[in-house]
Amino acid sequence: MFGTEFRRLFRYLDRLSGEPDLAADLAQEAFVRLHARGTMPERPEAWLVTVALNLFRNVKTTRARQRRLLTVARAESVLADPAPSPAQTSASADASAKVRVAIDRLPERDRGMLLLLAEGYSYRDIASTLELKEASIGTLLARAKRAFRESYEGDTDAP
Repeated sequence: MFGTEFRRLFRYLDRLSGEPDLAADLAQEAFVRLHARGTMPERPEAWLVTVALNLFRNVKTTRARQRRLLTVARAESVLADPAPSPAQTSASADASAKVRVAIDRLPERDRGMLLLLAEGYSYRDIASTLELKEASIGTLLARAKRAFRESYEGDTDAP
């Protein structure tokens, strides 16, 4: 069953995704889940397709969240790094550079949470975007803010 069904499932997922590597990974994961299930479903071919399709949808959802996060991060970067005007002082330019350096040093999750918060996202939206529990966002943000503060205050090499 494995050889024939794997090839069929792979071809389906490859056409669906347009990514052969992803299709192979998803087909393999579907078979791993079938094996882990312990008992054979009544219609294993249909079960495999359903599982593989759900896995593909999860990948698409995760990628969409990541794209939204990158869009927010890029927007923050553009807003935080405007072209210098004659009115801008050297001190404020140095402070902006120091903030960027401190943010860039943070772990990805902390950086993402702080940027989303700066963009006005609610705790619920931050939790959903980063696939975290809403109840933990306050604590995680407090830690991220502390890490930013330590990075910012400990930076002696930045402009």
